Amino acid sequence: MKKDIIFHPVQGIQVAIVRSINNSGADEWNVIVINRNQEPITNVFVTSKGYGSGESGVNPDQRTSTLRHFFPEIKAGEHVVVEPIMPEVFHLNNEFWVSYFIGNQIYDKKFIFVPDSIIEDNLIQISPLGLEGVVHE
Repeated sequence: MKKDIIFHPVQGIQVAIVRSINNSGADEWNVIVINRNQEPITNVFVTSKGYGSGESGVNPDQRTSTLRHFFPEIKAGEHVVVEPIMPEVFHLNNEFWVSYFIGNQIYDKKFIFVPDSIIEDNLIQISPLGLEGVVHE
C-alpha cells in the first residue's frame, strides 16, 4: 500500500538576506536559513532562483540560474549560509524554497523576497547573529 507524503506548515524557520562588511570594507550579502526551533532540522534542501522584470523595463523577462543546496542538519538555534547574493538581483523576486525534516515529518515552504524589498530602510538587527538584514518568516 502506498503511503501519502504529508507536508506540514513551516514554523520556526526564517530565511534572511544579511549584510556584513568584508576585510576591504565592502558590503557582502549572503542568504541564510535560521532554525529557531528547539530541535534540529535534518535533510534540508534549499532551492533558489530569481525572476521578474529587468531594471527600467530592460530585459523584460529576467531570470537567474536555479541553484540547489543540501545541508544534512541545522542544529536548534543555529543557522547556515546558503549562498552569496549580489545586489544586482535585488530588483527581482528572489525565491528560496526550503524543505526539511523534524523526526520523520517533512516540512516545506517557499520564501519570496519581492522586488526592491532588500533595501536600507528594511534592514534590521538579526539576533543572535549580530548582522543587519531582511528577514522572511
